[in-house]
Amino acid sequence: MDDIFGEADVIFKYTRKQALEDGVLVDISELAKEAGIKFPVAVTQGVFSVLNETSSPGQDLKGRAWDLLMVFRMTAKSSKGDEIHFAPLFVMPGNPMAKPVRMWAKCGPGDEMEPCVTIMLEGED
Repeated sequence: MDDIFGEADVIFKYTRKQALEDGVLVDISELAKEAGIKFPVAVTQGVFSVLNETSSPGQDLKGRAWDLLMVFRMTAKSSKGDEIHFAPLFVMPGNPMAKPVRMWAKCGPGDEMEPCVTIMLEGED
């Protein structure tokens, strides 16, 4: 940490590993690998809640996560930056029509400076 902050003492540090252990982030890296994404992927609890909203027959967490990852992957392929915005379509409770759910993703360094992706709802940091 001295390299980043010079000689200042670090007051608080919260690692990606801790966020995953605490459930603040949910690891979906295995499914992401199947979808052709080479970096580890985690989603926030907000995104995970959307993925769990299975209000229609035939929907499940894995299927909705797959849809999310496909839209993410296609959007990321045409992006040049480390941040993208996208909106997969999901059927939500009380509405039989699919609606876009606005999300964004950031590719940045993990705890060991390895590349990793975090997918969030718009408005989440």
